[in-house]
Amino acid sequence: MNGETRYTIGEVARRTGLSVKTIRYYADRGIVPPTDRSPVGYRRYGPEAVARLELVRTLRDLGVDLAAIRRVVDREVPLHEVAAAHAEALAVQIRLLRLRQAVLGAVARRGGSVEEMELLHTIARLSGQERRRLVADFLDAVFDGLATTPAYPGVMRSLTPELPDDPRIEQVQAWVELAELAQDPDFRASMRRLVRQYAADHDVPGLPRPDAVAVVRDAVAPALAAGLDPTAPDADAVVAAVIDRYAHLTGKTDDDALRQRLLDRLDTANDPRRDRYLDLLAVVNGWPTGGGVAPALEWFGRALRARMPSSNGVSRTR
Repeated sequence: MNGETRYTIGEVARRTGLSVKTIRYYADRGIVPPTDRSPVGYRRYGPEAVARLELVRTLRDLGVDLAAIRRVVDREVPLHEVAAAHAEALAVQIRLLRLRQAVLGAVARRGGSVEEMELLHTIARLSGQERRRLVADFLDAVFDGLATTPAYPGVMRSLTPELPDDPRIEQVQAWVELAELAQDPDFRASMRRLVRQYAADHDVPGLPRPDAVAVVRDAVAPALAAGLDPTAPDADAVVAAVIDRYAHLTGKTDDDALRQRLLDRLDTANDPRRDRYLDLLAVVNGWPTGGGVAPALEWFGRALRARMPSSNGVSRTR
């Protein structure tokens, strides 16, 4: 025997953090056999065997199976190839865990039924192709008949969710809720009305232009920030600016019909589900959030109705 240090199995256990039973198991499987035995038959391990055991322990901690570990320590396959394969396997497991967490979290928050949980689970497990088909079905229902409208492609892209290949848990949660919302027939009908109103307002010559919601949102923001009462005289200028802008964009004249038309647009757009869809869409696509328009639409709706004598402060039937 040369002068190389030898360790007993107990000493190896203390050095590696492995149990004696585990070290024996690895030896019996031929993964890390002892370097030699003492005169009375006890297993002994040299520094190289200890290093192999530490490598085995690390790979096991990372979830690598014993068959692959044996091929690595026997130098039958490069470590980086095994690492890459197991990293990909872990990525798949992580995605599945995120999906499960999203479903269980949604059911817990909403006190959902067994049927709802099964639906959410089905939505969460959709493949990339199935997700795209679901989104296409929603957008087809909303935009049906508007393919020739100039603004159609841009608006459709702005409403399209694209879940990344390696989504964060909040993106998975948002996708599950968004997909469920997109299958709601009433929400689809509401979005369809909104898109058609948008198309009607843009059925005029010229470059793409902002819609009624954007006009109101931008004009009302300072008034909201200042806490201005929409029925106060100081709000007259805001209402006048919006009406003038909207009349110019639609090629119409400022009259009761135009104002009622604008109110109809805003009432349709002022659906909390629309804001929710856009918030979820932003999370899924990694866009900035916080683009809700409900406060601005409600403020302007009150302001405009207060200045329409024929409505007596109440919106007429749409």
